[in-house]
Amino acid sequence: MTTLARTRLARAAAGAALAGAFTLAGPAVAQASTIYPPAGSCTATPTTTSAGGTVQFECAEGTFSGDEEVTITVTGENGGSATIGMVRTAISTVSDTAPSEADGSLAALPITFPTDASGTYNIAAVSPTSAGGTATVTVTTDSSGLPVTGLDSGTMMGLWIGGGALLLAGGALAITAVARRRARD
Repeated sequence: MTTLARTRLARAAAGAALAGAFTLAGPAVAQASTIYPPAGSCTATPTTTSAGGTVQFECAEGTFSGDEEVTITVTGENGGSATIGMVRTAISTVSDTAPSEADGSLAALPITFPTDASGTYNIAAVSPTSAGGTATVTVTTDSSGLPVTGLDSGTMMGLWIGGGALLLAGGALAITAVARRRARD
């Protein structure tokens, strides 16, 4: 093998080794830049409130990098009317930003739900360097502290009347069919 051939082979091998190193190092670098805090690192207190009520949302130390913008999002029925801190918007999901503390925590942030809120609301906090955390709040509309589920009696009355009308119509068709059959025979 000539010197020229050995040089070309050595350069090709070095280039392949360098390309392989970049291929394997890329995902490791990308993964290292995102913090994945443990489950339950963000909380809402209390976890059940009434329509128009306020909860405190906060995240534990180390959830985020220090002094970075954290996006907080509230999603749920009429969630766009929720107020995070002092911001209120008119969309179905509301988002706002707040700075994290130097230790990576998110200080307690008041979230006020609209007066027509009901059901379950998800609150999520994420940042450019952290997957963040979530919390769930149940908003009730009655004084018992339980969420309203199912159908009310007014809705059921319409179903009963509609079902009865369908049964009567089916019965009338059956009687008509029997009468026609007897008339032909």
